[in-house]
Amino acid sequence: MARRANDNPGSEHDDSHGNDDRNSNDRNSNDGRERESGGPPLIRVLRTARAEFGELTGLEAESVSSLDRDGEGWALQVEVLELSRIPDTMSLLATYEIRLDAEGHLTGYRRTRRYERGRADRS
Repeated sequence: MARRANDNPGSEHDDSHGNDDRNSNDRNSNDGRERESGGPPLIRVLRTARAEFGELTGLEAESVSSLDRDGEGWALQVEVLELSRIPDTMSLLATYEIRLDAEGHLTGYRRTRRYERGRADRS
């Protein structure tokens, strides 16, 4: 079983005695509370977007390929498996653009691209 450095009682990263060489304020500065800018934490935005998209479409986002914030909310691009095939390189994937409001809730989505997993974009 792998052991993390801070699981080892004499480790240099053991913070049980306040000797941690990392700044504990940096690690705990965004533990689910609102960010200083007044918006939701980024991880909550991503989780909410993926969950709401999945509920609406029945599709699961495999990855988030971009995330941008504008004056009205958020825009994400996610990669989704639309049709599983054998071999896996022939599976059909799609890129969806997802729009979110300032609180991180889905306001709309659209498919922008569909492609086989094993094919690269043409340059």
